[in-house]
Amino acid sequence: MTRAHEVSTVMHVRCPDGLGEEGYRQVLEQLAELSPVVRALPPGAALVELKGALRYHGADARRLGEILRVRTLSRLGIDLRIGIGPTITVAATASARAPGPGGVLAVAPDQVTSWLGPLPVGALHGIGSRQADVLRDYGIHSVGLLAAVEPATVQRLLGGKAGRTASDRARGIDPRPVVPRELPTTAAVSRAFDRHVLDGADVRAALLELVVRLGLLLRRRDQAARAVTLTLRFAGGGRWERTRRLAEPSAHDDDLRLLAYRLMDAAGLQRGRLTGLALKGEDLVDADQVATQISLDDAREARLVAEEAVDRVREKYGPDVIGPAALFRHAS
Repeated sequence: MTRAHEVSTVMHVRCPDGLGEEGYRQVLEQLAELSPVVRALPPGAALVELKGALRYHGADARRLGEILRVRTLSRLGIDLRIGIGPTITVAATASARAPGPGGVLAVAPDQVTSWLGPLPVGALHGIGSRQADVLRDYGIHSVGLLAAVEPATVQRLLGGKAGRTASDRARGIDPRPVVPRELPTTAAVSRAFDRHVLDGADVRAALLELVVRLGLLLRRRDQAARAVTLTLRFAGGGRWERTRRLAEPSAHDDDLRLLAYRLMDAAGLQRGRLTGLALKGEDLVDADQVATQISLDDAREARLVAEEAVDRVREKYGPDVIGPAALFRHAS
């Protein structure tokens, strides 16, 4: 019989809804006692790589999950839902299916296909509600059916990247490692003007530049913002600042631009002389926690595909080699 520490290595932990920052920090400390490889997924989840921990503690994965749950209950009064599996997707799907308010569900590699297959398609970690609706409309109601459909068909339904990812994960394919890191809680970009600016077109072009920079920064960090703050600095030392939340966490230029423009419109600048502005993404989450949603807006889907291509060009040739046409027209 194959030992558990050779097959089940990833643990996904879900804290109770509404757990505060201090309680979450204490849970992370308990995870660090179990394994040195912990990745925080704020505000209430975490990933743990168990491979080394299983050898160190001499216990199987399910047993370590039960030990963790007992520790957090007895020391912190916090119950956890814990999923364990050979990949991040399987572990995260399992934690969502673990009995509440707390429990442990472990899925071994030889059980992945039979366990995932009967699940509703929307239960697969990473499938968003709109994606699930599209798949169900096509007759794909379970994860097993999604795994059986040709990947090219899933890509036509959900879009290239999202379709490939969904098809792979339905088959239990997810090569992503658990990478420990401290996630920044904010991401900020700013622009100072050489002279006092009154022209609305100049201000709007500068804001668009910040949107592009902020989106690129978030995507490089594999993060998404739940809220955006715009700060305007005026001649004489005055400042104006407002924050608005996004409908869904996002790192896409499209979403950030629309919200930033609404914030700018709310400022009602009139003849205010600006010396600078800053744009900040706040309440950040790991991109893995954000379901990849599809849109019925073909133009938006095309822009998201273009965004991926532009990011690849920037990665190869530098961040300033390509961008919105409005920025280049304004610069010229």
